[in-house]
Amino acid sequence: MTTIICCAECGKERGVSLKACKSCMLVKYCNPSCQRNHWSTHKTACKQRAAEIRDEALFKDPPAKEDCFICFLPMPAKLISCISLPPATISSVPVYDFAIAAHETLQKANMALCYECCGKTMCGGCIHSFGTSRNMNCPYCKSVRGKTEVETIGELMMRVEANDADAIYALGSFYYHGSGGLLQDREKAMELLTRAAALGSCQAHFQLGIIYNGGGNLKKAKFHYEAAAMAGHEVARCNLGCFEAETDNMGRAVKHWITAASAGEQNSMHNLLVAFNQGSVNRNTIDSSLTAYNNSCAEMRSEARDAYILGLRTRLR
Repeated sequence: MTTIICCAECGKERGVSLKACKSCMLVKYCNPSCQRNHWSTHKTACKQRAAEIRDEALFKDPPAKEDCFICFLPMPAKLISCISLPPATISSVPVYDFAIAAHETLQKANMALCYECCGKTMCGGCIHSFGTSRNMNCPYCKSVRGKTEVETIGELMMRVEANDADAIYALGSFYYHGSGGLLQDREKAMELLTRAAALGSCQAHFQLGIIYNGGGNLKKAKFHYEAAAMAGHEVARCNLGCFEAETDNMGRAVKHWITAASAGEQNSMHNLLVAFNQGSVNRNTIDSSLTAYNNSCAEMRSEARDAYILGLRTRLR
């Protein structure tokens, strides 16, 4: 039997020429006029289905982490995820002890070194293994390092002109913070970060989320955090969980924290333990989340990364 498809407003059959509502894909129209006329009837169902589609994308399993191109170990969003400490348990080593262990010196430290010449990212463990510094030649494209800030920015601009999302994000960050030899220009920074986000940079989405959140625009902050989380940024997902918890949507908050903790995000694991102590999370959920958290952290650790972290702690004290 052939299914007859018709315009939801006028009822005319137009076959393949009908255009579906882009928000919900539930109904089709023969022209924009019919779509506008039908909106008052359709809007409730449309918004409900659009929200369901968004949630389906938001809560599905995120993509795998980016690997270091030398050692092929997953790259953490935060350096602290790589610290070798005993596995966390409810009774022996609470997860918040992981965060406290190096909070003052390492909470904001970065595991990754990105090469502007080719856009490749290498972890601190491999940097330590090579016994080199930022002035080493690029292990991937062999570009000579030790350039001036002007030369480095020029190298980065070449990748920006090639529409490299990560390079555009990096340049936007330089302008936002007034670093890399560039004068601070927040307007230009926002333009670059928005461009990088449109090209799929989860780091740009995350940075925009932070900026909008700091400026009080929670709607835009949540939008960018969601985009970053769907691309696999576990800290953005942790922040989404906090957004939901602040509005008493604990069910959604816990779902976000479970996913982020499974990627080795220690603040999410801490939040789950707090929710457990408050009776919002059951023991089975905590046990499974702790197992996933410990496994994820273990995958990101190596002797070389431990040595790199030890060196950082020594220099930063």
